[in-house]
Amino acid sequence: MPEDLNKKETPNLHVLPLKSKKDDQDDFSRLAARLEKKIGRIETELRDSISHLNKDIRDLLHTKNIAFDEKNIQTDLNALYQQLEGRMQKTLDELSRREAHQRKEKDAVKVIKDKTSQLIKLLSLDFYKTVLGRLGSAEYEEEVDPFGMDRRLVEKIKPLFDFLYHKYWRISVTGINNIPDEGKALIVANHSGTVPYDGAMIKTSILNEHPRRKDARFLVEDFVYHMPILGTFMYRIGGVRACPENAELLLNAGHLVIVFPEGVKGIGKLYRERYKLQRFGRGGFIKLCMKTNAPLIPVGVVGAEEIHPIMMKSNILAKTIGVPYIPITPTFPLLGLLGCIPLPSKWSIHFGEPIRFDSYGPKAMDDELLIHKLSEKVRMNIQEIIFDLLRKRRSVWVG
Repeated sequence: MPEDLNKKETPNLHVLPLKSKKDDQDDFSRLAARLEKKIGRIETELRDSISHLNKDIRDLLHTKNIAFDEKNIQTDLNALYQQLEGRMQKTLDELSRREAHQRKEKDAVKVIKDKTSQLIKLLSLDFYKTVLGRLGSAEYEEEVDPFGMDRRLVEKIKPLFDFLYHKYWRISVTGINNIPDEGKALIVANHSGTVPYDGAMIKTSILNEHPRRKDARFLVEDFVYHMPILGTFMYRIGGVRACPENAELLLNAGHLVIVFPEGVKGIGKLYRERYKLQRFGRGGFIKLCMKTNAPLIPVGVVGAEEIHPIMMKSNILAKTIGVPYIPITPTFPLLGLLGCIPLPSKWSIHFGEPIRFDSYGPKAMDDELLIHKLSEKVRMNIQEIIFDLLRKRRSVWVG
């Protein structure tokens, strides 16, 4: 059988080698070189076309014996060339800009896909079985404190919080030294995120970053405790029902207490209202600091507004299930339960300098005007921290 016929019948099987980063750069360099060569060829052809057009016009005018100003015609032709060249350059610039924008979007989408797949894998059915088994187990009752926190459960699920803290939201923390090494303190922060992840993450940041403090507790809105499983889960991991009496008991016991004066209004902000602090109630947290002699530490959190961006809110079914509203986000309820997975935005948390109210006498708590003024001062302090963090942020996804 002839050799060339044999080649036709034998299929060519090619094994594609794995490309390294250097190979990708070489491919890009070769593509850029080819593009530059093609642009150069287009430019040369354009110049040649203008030159031929110039010659044809001159020949035509000489043939017809028409007098003409050669200088003006040459000027017009040069203007035509510059106009064509400008349009070509504008088109190339627009294509380059679109390519860079598409590449940036692809990188962001890849980050979201990678982080989301990791979270889905971690939040598997086996994980929930373990947690629910722990919640119903009688062997841990002796480890539960008066507010319902199960220290063994906290240790068990700490890897999940560490994953969210270090890998998923990649939280960066500043000002952690403003938290005292011992004794009580009231940590006041902005509230956001639709689901109150921010309280758990502020607590995790203290556990991971502070050299000594491991006793932070966060207050949770009432509606969370009306939800099945979630309410009990919040108790077990250290959440405490939000009310002045509980906060006072915790502070008098020497704990760090995390509060969110915005309340439900904070976590229910629409996306267009992100990072604009809502009214801080009636200043109950100021009275709490005065009554317990606890310093107040203002905290700003940036990044949580983007994990569940609320486009709209529905109240149709909210009252029947005991929640203040049902959020409509880009992923929920469109994607069902998958829409409940938070987006992997990059978080920043800053702990401001402590504010003390020791100089005010016991009668200050009855001065509503003073309480309101001090509450607004704290709110503006936190708002400034947020604005400062936003000024430093380059991207929602990479910080």
